[in-house]
Amino acid sequence: MTLSELPGAARLKTPWHDASRPVDERVDALVAEMTVAEKIAQLYGVWVGASDDGEDVAPHQHDLSDDVDLEALLPAGLGQLTRPFGTAPVDPAVGALSLQRAQQRIVAANRFGIPALAHEECLAGFATWGATAYPVPLSWGASFDPDLVREVGARIGSDMRSLGVHQGLAPVLDVVRDARWGRVEETIGEDPYLVGTVATAYIQGVESAGVVATLKHFVGYSASKGGRNLAPVSVGARELADVLLPPFEMALRESGVRSVMNSYTDLDGVPTAADARLLTGLLRDEWGFEGTVVADYFSIAFLKELHGHSEGWTDAAAAALAAGIDVELPTVKTFGLELVRAVEDGRVDEALVDRALRRVLRQKIDLGLLDAGWNPVPPALAALAGPAGGANDDADAVRGLVDLDPPANRDLARRLAEEAVILVSNDGTLPLAAPPRMAVVGPTAADPYAVLGCYSFPSHVGVRHPEVPIGIALPTLLEALAAEFPAADIVHAPGTTIDGGETDGFAEAVAAASAADVVVLALGDRAGLFGRGTSGEGCDAADLTLPGAQQALLDAVLAAGVPTVVTLLSGRPYALGAAPECAAAIVQTFFAGEAGTDAIAGVLSGRVNPSGRLPVSIPRDSGAQPSTYLASTLARVNDVSNIDPSPAFAFGHGLGYATSVWSDAAASASEISADGSVTVSIHVGSAGERDGVEVVQLYLHDPVASTVRPVQRLIAYARVPLAAGERVRVSFDVPADLASFTGIDGRRIIEPGELVFGFGRSSAEIVATRSVRITGAARVVDHTRRLHAAVAVTPDD
Repeated sequence: MTLSELPGAARLKTPWHDASRPVDERVDALVAEMTVAEKIAQLYGVWVGASDDGEDVAPHQHDLSDDVDLEALLPAGLGQLTRPFGTAPVDPAVGALSLQRAQQRIVAANRFGIPALAHEECLAGFATWGATAYPVPLSWGASFDPDLVREVGARIGSDMRSLGVHQGLAPVLDVVRDARWGRVEETIGEDPYLVGTVATAYIQGVESAGVVATLKHFVGYSASKGGRNLAPVSVGARELADVLLPPFEMALRESGVRSVMNSYTDLDGVPTAADARLLTGLLRDEWGFEGTVVADYFSIAFLKELHGHSEGWTDAAAAALAAGIDVELPTVKTFGLELVRAVEDGRVDEALVDRALRRVLRQKIDLGLLDAGWNPVPPALAALAGPAGGANDDADAVRGLVDLDPPANRDLARRLAEEAVILVSNDGTLPLAAPPRMAVVGPTAADPYAVLGCYSFPSHVGVRHPEVPIGIALPTLLEALAAEFPAADIVHAPGTTIDGGETDGFAEAVAAASAADVVVLALGDRAGLFGRGTSGEGCDAADLTLPGAQQALLDAVLAAGVPTVVTLLSGRPYALGAAPECAAAIVQTFFAGEAGTDAIAGVLSGRVNPSGRLPVSIPRDSGAQPSTYLASTLARVNDVSNIDPSPAFAFGHGLGYATSVWSDAAASASEISADGSVTVSIHVGSAGERDGVEVVQLYLHDPVASTVRPVQRLIAYARVPLAAGERVRVSFDVPADLASFTGIDGRRIIEPGELVFGFGRSSAEIVATRSVRITGAARVVDHTRRLHAAVAVTPDD
């Protein structure tokens, strides 16, 4: 009889199953009993797909995977199950039953009774059939609302946990450095403080549900040269320390995150998957991270295949283990039999395997997977228990009984979508009165997928299964406008496709526009993977011109002279030609999810007051890249270059239908020490008859520093709802630590001198400033420094 077959009371006699013992004691006891093959088996996953008939999972054959004989692997154990729900469409309850049976098989097959950890993607919702499609992370950034994003994370985590999933491979903490990069839609924005605060909130939500969140991609991926996927990264030490690393640092300190995923790229010639300086020296030794580091899919194999770093698969495995990677994903490639032999004959140090194994086992213990009372039945199936109290294990009986898109989820998706809609410009046309004649033009108007990012299940997997229904309601913008304006005579003309470049539909589109009272021109992207879309992983852009013939369509419709509301449903910002000057209004959304089109329609009608802010700048020139608002003086428009990189609309910009007045900026002191703090504040008052929201952004300008600094840098923000006639005071208690930066010698310092605090409606619209001088000697700080200003919003009579 194997240990996995022992009854609960007997299993308590094995120290690793005894939850009353200290974790390290349990781990040490188990490690001491394991063979090399059993140890390494805990360090890799197998890519599986849940069976839609409830049977056991079967290995998923990926282009980069070898054939996997699961039956041969299981006696040694199995570390992870890769994407049991996210590989092919499967009914949620039936998938949970399939996963349950797989876990029972895994536990029975290995002599220690260790289950596998199941992981899934969860970038914009649980990436499985029938699950809620929330807005993508770039929309999270547009909301400037970490509290709401935390709710979304908790709901996603709860849905995954209910079906037996233990780990989610999100969020992305890469800071946008070049908007041509295809994965911009997966990021939260171009500012490290916004990225850090919003991502930390999402992680807190996921982890609160008992699911392991995963920071990715550590680090530098978004700075790939030319905005090309996996291209080398050549950033300086200060850009790394002051822009790319801070979101990870914040999340690791504040979120309780338990896993990190490495970046694909090489950083200054060193592939991250083999970079012990990052994955061990910084992440663990300096920052104190104690969780697992999982390999981004195939990134260990890429050390041989793409980077030319390792001669063979075992060399790649050894390099990754030495660097600090613990788990090979998505499936066994380099951590297979050859690595076992290399460890057994001494070519690879067994201590490296043991180090990774201990982290993996601690995490499994933390998840309860090694407790004597562990139950393979997912909570959602347990809730469907029959009269005898046992979980229902009949696939046909449970099919359709688990709803992953219930009303509460849909309401949450709606709230986030509405907060993420950005009114970029408006000449007074919006909100629309009931127009008798409306032309709805453009390639994204009648496309249900226009609100989905590349890691949403319908776009990521569902498109490969056209015979299967989408699984969730995805109203098109055309349908949402018809519902919002039921009395309007709506004419639809697509004009062109998203990226086909056709112009033969222009005449129909212009004719429809010319005959209308108002035009809604719907433009944007199609999310996809590796060139199958215009946005998404491997869908990079040569420049920021709208895909296909969309810019030409925009020009033609504007030339018709009818008030035109340009509506973007995209994954990145695009240059819009003459639209900033000629369009009646511009509305920007970033793949706003299943409720996105209703949110847009609500903004157009005035039912929803727009409150989103740009998490990335909208460029004026399609070729002025790479460029972000975090620019020094010489990176802005100047007299020594003929290129003007100024954006058409800057980071943080966004309009609403309510009006407000900002006044009476103040600072509590004119001088502070390098270890002190100052409170800066401003009155914000409603000046109209409509409720609204202001996003008060606090920027720091450091006029003189020993290294070149950005002209403006976001250090705090407050999303402030205002009732009509309401007046509040928004205060920020700012520690001097927020003025720190990486100095000449590589240490983080706070220098004496003037600081200018700017209250901004955006990074380019600073309403008021207050200067404060830091006195005394420079002060060195480290990763324990304070990261936030305390924010207070108080009534002002």
